[in-house]
Amino acid sequence: MTFMRVLLTTVGSRGDVQPFVALAMGLKDAGHSVAICTCPKFREFVVGNGIEFLHLDDGLLRLLESDLGRKLFQNLTGLLGLLKTIPSVIKQIGPIQRRMVDDCWAAVETFNPDAIVFHSKLFCVPAFAAVRSIPVFLTMFCPMLVPTGEFPLFGVSLGRNWNRGTYQLARWLTRIGTRGYMRDWRLRFDKAGLSNASSPSRISKRESVSVIHAYNEALSKRPADWPENAIVSGYWFMPQEMLDCNPWRPPSELVEFLSQGAPPVYFGFGSMAGDSARITRNILSAISKTDARAILATGWGGIELVPNSEKVFVIDSIPHEWLFPQMAAVFHHGGAGTTAAGLLAGCPTVICPFGLDQPFWGRCIEKLGAGLKLPSPSRVTDDQIATAIKQVTREESFRNAARSIQSSLVRERGVERSIRMIEETAATWHK
Repeated sequence: MTFMRVLLTTVGSRGDVQPFVALAMGLKDAGHSVAICTCPKFREFVVGNGIEFLHLDDGLLRLLESDLGRKLFQNLTGLLGLLKTIPSVIKQIGPIQRRMVDDCWAAVETFNPDAIVFHSKLFCVPAFAAVRSIPVFLTMFCPMLVPTGEFPLFGVSLGRNWNRGTYQLARWLTRIGTRGYMRDWRLRFDKAGLSNASSPSRISKRESVSVIHAYNEALSKRPADWPENAIVSGYWFMPQEMLDCNPWRPPSELVEFLSQGAPPVYFGFGSMAGDSARITRNILSAISKTDARAILATGWGGIELVPNSEKVFVIDSIPHEWLFPQMAAVFHHGGAGTTAAGLLAGCPTVICPFGLDQPFWGRCIEKLGAGLKLPSPSRVTDDQIATAIKQVTREESFRNAARSIQSSLVRERGVERSIRMIEETAATWHK
């Protein structure tokens, strides 16, 4: 085996970064040189796990944490509201995207990789790989860009042609929404023959762009009509020995709360934010209508900071791998990472999706009997939350289904399978 220099590029919340750190650690253990290009917020996390860090502009994170970002989250499930919000977002996102393009290219020039693995938000990477004539691997945590006739990207299934058409629409929107940010960069490299450079929107037409779907087939089976270069690898979990070596130390107040009664229910929306006052009122009202205790994680502002009580403990953030095994159930937005963490802990799950891929995971969880999917936070009621919590904590079928999926996740080797694909693809790249 030829050892390589592999560059990983990702942007977003902790759920978008931690899987890449897990892959980087696996690649490093296999003898490869690895670097991660991501936002400074995660520098310590990356470097602390022995991986080289390269800078990526954090303007996107700042936007998501702003009032405008909160407004966008509130409208994610409503098409009309989303269309009203997009123009103001575009004014903000343009300069951010251009800086991200420049930072990604600077990382390529600095690290000089033999292969690149990139998050789907970083649309510029396939063009950079084309310039360098190296293999590139698109990573997604849900089926989003590779067309299939088996199920639609959004909406209800109206037949195979309709299903495939929803992905074609997503690819077209991706191309329309991103091509302007690459124009200046492409002009600088016109002599490199980039007129046909690949992008995520053209993934199904370019064999040079392989796709790794980093989730478990127990939740969503790989469609039979996907091309060979699109795989479902399994989740990219951090090695347990690394988690054991760097244990999170909880505040004593939290330890005391956990010891004073039955396992609580976790409530948290990660990087999602919306009408936090309404969401928090509904959650507290729902808790009062049940015999459940609760831990509320405020995250990026999806839940308000409220006083602790006999039934409720509030914290800003907390490692899921430490907390979830101690929970009676988990209630969250349905992000891919949080969904995986809950299932890895064998927890029944209630998903209250804002938008994006979250409704998809909610449907998967509900179909498998491991939990329930509720309306979006802007529409869900306290009675619906209370009823859902009673169901998943009292009906044993939900925990049995969650534990069945847990056994599948414990056995999978998503990082190993992904590394094998990267190595095999790179080995044949120049043959």
